[in-house]
Amino acid sequence: MIDPEEQRRECLAQWDAASGGWDTAQVWLREYAAPVSRWLVDSLDLEPGQRVLELAAGPGETGFLAAELVAPDGGLISSDQSDAMVNVARARAAELALRNVEFRVINAESIALPVASVDAVLCRWGYMLMVDPLAAFVETRRVLKAGGRVALAVWAEPDANPWLVIPNCVLVEHGLMEPTGGDGPGAFALSDPGRLRTLLEDAGFTDIAIETVDLAWEEPDFDNWWERHLSMSPSGAVVRAAAPGVLREVAAEVAERLGANRRASSLVAVASA
Repeated sequence: MIDPEEQRRECLAQWDAASGGWDTAQVWLREYAAPVSRWLVDSLDLEPGQRVLELAAGPGETGFLAAELVAPDGGLISSDQSDAMVNVARARAAELALRNVEFRVINAESIALPVASVDAVLCRWGYMLMVDPLAAFVETRRVLKAGGRVALAVWAEPDANPWLVIPNCVLVEHGLMEPTGGDGPGAFALSDPGRLRTLLEDAGFTDIAIETVDLAWEEPDFDNWWERHLSMSPSGAVVRAAAPGVLREVAAEVAERLGANRRASSLVAVASA
């Protein structure tokens, strides 16, 4: 059995290390993820004066869309478990001259906020990485006001996301990454809509709606995409530590298997407290 606390420590260290890659890729990420971010923010029906919490915010751009909608009297709490990621979001908010955003280091499994203290919660591609996603959903509901909404995104089934499956398979085959599976945290931990719905229901949420949003990345140069992929991956630092010959072989295999496939698919969901 893997110690959950050790899993949490390893996850935090990996995302701290990847924060620089997420910082560098901000422009690409905003464009690529825009359909998902817009769906999440639109589904909350935000109004001026409301208070929004974003969990696992990364560079923070999804929450910043919400911050504009609740201004001037409302505000956003932009949070991530990684202090380094929070700093990336803080710097971006300063560039945008956002005045109604505060920043906190928060693990979604234990949210240091009072009961019923926010009107809405956002989390894009974060809950599936939690060691205990049910605990995170329970905490999310706890901090939401009655009738408040959570809007979230997780990756859809592996077959719909070859851009992630193929590199992971190649890395595992070369011994550069441990295989993931079962009910543990990972990119596809919540890719089953039935499991996602059950967890939300078990946490006390109602009026649950789950949809699919398809994405596509336009990147004719594989080398550029591969470098960005590694820089944003929590396992990227480990992969780069491999011998140069191994890295070249891995990149060639990924490029061959992926080909011109640019498909990606995300589940998106909204639910009421």
